Amino acid sequence: MNQTRRHSALETVTNVAVGYLVAVGSQVLIFPLFGVHIPLSSNFAIGGYFTVISIVRSYCLRRWFTKLRRPSNANKV
Repeated sequence: MNQTRRHSALETVTNVAVGYLVAVGSQVLIFPLFGVHIPLSSNFAIGGYFTVISIVRSYCLRRWFTKLRRPSNANKV
């Protein structure tokens, strides 16, 4: 059974949203250990940029791997 594009997108967005919260929390805790002190709003913005990149990356990889699993595409070039 193949995953629909919509389900792939929903799974990816959910996964990355949780990752966003973890990333921002990590930045708030870890950046100061390395002498990086930035406002919370900047942490949210940095996390936002990486979140968009992560959504696109995850979705593309998911669709690529789904396509590789389809036997009907085995003979197509």
